[in-house]
Amino acid sequence: MRLGLINSAFAQAGRETRYGLEMTKRIGFDTVDIFTDPLDIDDVERRLLRDTCSELQLPIVSLCCVALGLIDFNPSVRRFHIDRCRRFLDLTAELGGTNLLLVLGEYVWQKEVIPPGEQWRAAVESVQVLGEHADRRGLKIAIELEPFHMSLVNSIDTMLQFLSDVGQPEVVRANCDISHLHLVQTPPADVARLAGMIEHVHLSDCDGKVHGDLPPGRGVTPIAEYLAAIRETGYDGVVSLELEYSPEPDMIVEWVTEAYDATASIMRDLGCR
Repeated sequence: MRLGLINSAFAQAGRETRYGLEMTKRIGFDTVDIFTDPLDIDDVERRLLRDTCSELQLPIVSLCCVALGLIDFNPSVRRFHIDRCRRFLDLTAELGGTNLLLVLGEYVWQKEVIPPGEQWRAAVESVQVLGEHADRRGLKIAIELEPFHMSLVNSIDTMLQFLSDVGQPEVVRANCDISHLHLVQTPPADVARLAGMIEHVHLSDCDGKVHGDLPPGRGVTPIAEYLAAIRETGYDGVVSLELEYSPEPDMIVEWVTEAYDATASIMRDLGCR
């Protein structure tokens, strides 16, 4: 496996793109994932991402896309977000990435008013359209399992059902987020159910109760056990650290370095990097 970082760790601490990428390489990461929006960046930023990563020999693996509107009850909103996600896929291909990490969002109004099956169907149909576009671009889509009560995909059961309903197993696959699995009380052994379906992995720690995205060792997540279970599925891709909203933005380098050191140690002990 390779160890990566989502660049939002530095961006959310107010650091410029190039600085974050340079520090990512200097700390020792093998790859980087990019959190951006093709509708918000200009050609200068696109070239900066592409050229800086090429110069640093820091491969871009994944772009992160939160597209809550894919399940909106308004057709016009869904159409907009499908087009927006197509732009994400195009940018992923332009930057040399391999997958788009996709967050679908949550049922609205506590599953009242609108039958939840309608939102589920909207998600399936939207992702089927996006899967076709991804396939044309030689990309994969990795669906993220979110640990929130109303999230469409919030368990291994719902992940398996969603991937089955989309029906594009070579293109639309699973993101395995270790702290999310712990938050929904999924035993590490259950990861085996995703064998052959994992496209990407996110790694962070949490207190077991609230979404945290902490450096490993600051919470209670049995990270080594989950990572070993993921390895047993045959997965040998990228494990990307997700470190959102550092409580001390001025200490972001130390925060990321702590997370890198802890994760690299776990992976070394497991013999998987």
